[in-house]
Amino acid sequence: MRKDLSKILVTGGAGFMGSEFVRQLLKKGYEIIVIDKLTYAGDLERLKEVIGKYKFYQVDICNRKQIESIFKKEEPHLVVNFAAETHVDRSIKDASTFIETNIKGVQVLLEASRKYKIKKFIQISTDEVYGEIRQGRFSEDSLLRSNSPYAASKAAADLLIKSYIRTYNFPAIIIRPSNNYGPWQYPEKFIPVIIYKALKNKKVPVYAQGLNVREWLYVKDCIEGILKILNKGKLGEIYNLGSRERKRNIDVAKKVLHILGKPENLIQFVKDRPGHDYRYSLNSSKISKLDWKPRTDFETGIRKTVSWYKQNLDWLGVKDYYNVKK
Repeated sequence: MRKDLSKILVTGGAGFMGSEFVRQLLKKGYEIIVIDKLTYAGDLERLKEVIGKYKFYQVDICNRKQIESIFKKEEPHLVVNFAAETHVDRSIKDASTFIETNIKGVQVLLEASRKYKIKKFIQISTDEVYGEIRQGRFSEDSLLRSNSPYAASKAAADLLIKSYIRTYNFPAIIIRPSNNYGPWQYPEKFIPVIIYKALKNKKVPVYAQGLNVREWLYVKDCIEGILKILNKGKLGEIYNLGSRERKRNIDVAKKVLHILGKPENLIQFVKDRPGHDYRYSLNSSKISKLDWKPRTDFETGIRKTVSWYKQNLDWLGVKDYYNVKK
């Protein structure tokens, strides 16, 4: 680890992916400053195993004054931006918070990073910016054809960052991971919803006929890939981060039910999501050249995930998405 890259400001560090990043990097000796608004999906419980080892600020990344104050005080070397509104269904219902956080918030971070001369800015984007692909795989040069307000807000942030790279020679890297899963994921997302509902012997909702395809990446592997890019990635570049583990939603639901010993008749097909992307698939050969590949196959990862949720039912129940006011 280079001393001039050892102090990292992590936004969204109390979220699902951000907290895994914080946990991993603290074990490697990095100095971590966490910023998180602690919305419904943020939870410091995710960081209980590293409590006292990081600095924390409960701040909205859209608050320019507070963000600049933190940058001035902490003088971070790097910024890794996980902070985002991420749930597609919520963006369809009301896109305004997605525009605020995912675009305006990014612009605030970019300006503070420029002002305080950070050495590297890592933007955690998503494969959803590409839209859907019926055959083949998306490369980093594929056109952005976002089909949901969430994906559009992330694509807008990517374009904004690319403009800063070009205009200001800004030291940024954009990472586009595929669908993550694993421990601590908030139960509005597909896999924890299946687990939670099945454990309660309730109907498991699956859109349409469940034929939509997603590429699933275990969160621990994803964060290891992000760390690899942070250390070895080239400034100004975009990196896809996928697993090649592509599954139909119906098959994922059946797999989870099988692991739990629950009947498939718990599956309930529901009205499809508006504008639902049919298939995602990434070409991740670029990051493979940095000597990274996922270490957890889907069979192993999903069993680990199910086991974790069974052992953490209290947390899962408290975070029940369907009991949260929308």
